[in-house]
Amino acid sequence: MAVPFKVDLTGKVAVVTGGGGVLCSTMAKALAECGAAVAVADLRLENAQAVVDEIKSTGGKAMAVACNVLEKESLAAANAVVEEAFGPVSILINGAGGNHPKGTTGMEYLNPDDLLQDNPDLITFYDLDPKGIEFVFNLNFLGTLLPSQAFTRSMAKGRSGVVINISSMNAFKPLTKIPAYSAAKAAVSNFTQWMAVHMANAGIRVNAIAPGFFVTDQNRALLTNPDGSPTPRSEKILAHTPMGKYGDPGDLLGVLLWLVSDQAAGFVTGVVVPVDGGFSAYSGV
Repeated sequence: MAVPFKVDLTGKVAVVTGGGGVLCSTMAKALAECGAAVAVADLRLENAQAVVDEIKSTGGKAMAVACNVLEKESLAAANAVVEEAFGPVSILINGAGGNHPKGTTGMEYLNPDDLLQDNPDLITFYDLDPKGIEFVFNLNFLGTLLPSQAFTRSMAKGRSGVVINISSMNAFKPLTKIPAYSAAKAAVSNFTQWMAVHMANAGIRVNAIAPGFFVTDQNRALLTNPDGSPTPRSEKILAHTPMGKYGDPGDLLGVLLWLVSDQAAGFVTGVVVPVDGGFSAYSGV
């Protein structure tokens, strides 16, 4: 694949969780293009394998790994498989995450009159399902912490490594309707800073990328109508993005390659970098 510039990752072993998705598959391909051996880890092995096949078709080195980021045993097994095939992990991209309808309100603003109705289809703040909130928080926060435990032990022993977490614009400015996802991504940003400090003496740099709005398989139905036109929520997003468009997955690669390179970013740790077309800078007026 075309990358904006190349860094030398020869001899590096990278794990990309959520690697079968739109954004993280692009990251996996870029790391392989720069010479890393890439383990594409995903809950859905067939999705990971499709990415691996594409990497191998262009001469890259990759393997697919079935992995549940919420199960320590699954992560330990995945790490063992990667180490046996490629050697100790030196780059970890914590890309697994997502939202769930049960952690989402039906309306942007609470209307007190809605509380007087008996409407099972209307989800107010008071109707949010604790299990749904727990799922979203666990997937995004624990799904970052647990893989960090599993894949960085060898980094610590070798006193060298790079971790890149995937945060979100929601960590800077919580979006309406999705309190669980916003809180979870804020936790990811906070954890990034905590881990950067904790791992500094072990030679491990920890940073995060905070994507703005990109059309993915998870949010496509929320942002586009069946005919491809933008939904009302999509129109709001674009109106508050100064560049007036959604990001392309390739827009993340410049920041990714900068952060994974010890030559380019060897003194950079504990930062959360927005890639958002100006969304986080815009006040709305």
